[in-house]
Amino acid sequence: MIRIGIPRALLYYQYYPMWKTFFQELGAEVVLSSPTTQTMLSSGASRVVADTCLPVKVFCGHVLSLVKECDYIFIPAIRSVQRRVYNCAKFLGLPDMTKAVIPESPPILDIDIDVNKGKRVLYQAIYKLGRHFTWDPLKVRRASIAAWQAHLNYRELMSSHSLTPPQAIEKMLGSSEVEPKTHSSHSTSTQGTIAIIGHPYLLYDEHINHRLIHRLEQAGNKVLTPEMLTTEELESAIVKLVGRAYWTYEEEVVGAGGHYLESRIGGVIGIMAFGCGPDSLMMDVVRRQAARLNTTPFMSLTLEEHTAEAGVVTRLEAFLDMIYRRKRKQVEVCV
Repeated sequence: MIRIGIPRALLYYQYYPMWKTFFQELGAEVVLSSPTTQTMLSSGASRVVADTCLPVKVFCGHVLSLVKECDYIFIPAIRSVQRRVYNCAKFLGLPDMTKAVIPESPPILDIDIDVNKGKRVLYQAIYKLGRHFTWDPLKVRRASIAAWQAHLNYRELMSSHSLTPPQAIEKMLGSSEVEPKTHSSHSTSTQGTIAIIGHPYLLYDEHINHRLIHRLEQAGNKVLTPEMLTTEELESAIVKLVGRAYWTYEEEVVGAGGHYLESRIGGVIGIMAFGCGPDSLMMDVVRRQAARLNTTPFMSLTLEEHTAEAGVVTRLEAFLDMIYRRKRKQVEVCV
């Protein structure tokens, strides 16, 4: 049986159930890299130039951990998943970059996803990928339909049950392939409701964000994330703030940030990677909206490979203390 390696990084949290379903339907075995460790981050960082963003360094570390574990490594080049909406350059050149910096990698299975080229080109790309496993186009088609349905079920599960991607993956596919469950979506305390916005590869990688969600919930807060919103809610917020999206996955920052600010919850925390141009622009849109509304406290955290746990904890504690004091003051005014 052919073994396909999938790095637990970058687009893993968006598409893993779809990818896993597709390859299993074609008779392959999926091998998933383990959760991020400092060794992974260090090994990945050693393969690329210093200016490379943190998520790509983490990704390279995951690929290195899979080198001797599989026959192929799946690395798609996702250019666009919406018309006239474009992805960051790091996703466009990911397969070629990986080949260049990790020459010992197993053969890379890549697929070029760009909906701007039309459905015909997209279908051809899917069939080209499927030919590594079968020459039967009907089998590839059935696998792709099953994969897309798995993706729709995954999104529905998160938005309807207020689950994070790790929790949804655990529920759909079993706990053996996800990170240890360290947090729950249900809090028994009423300290406050905090939304965190940003890309999943930053929000749910507990090594690089120093267990942010866990810390928030340990402090007695209910945590909301972008995946807990419907597509309609995200798109509506984007229209209000910027008219239409330009960057792929902009809904994770601008859409979610705009919606949660309008909801007047306890506070919003934006997470972005150091040196990421699109992230800095999108987060600034949310920051300006927070300043205009002046109803919901907003804080942004920038992560990079040298971000210290103590620094994150200190800023988080100060932000939560501000929210709690604000809440107490509002209660006193009402009384």
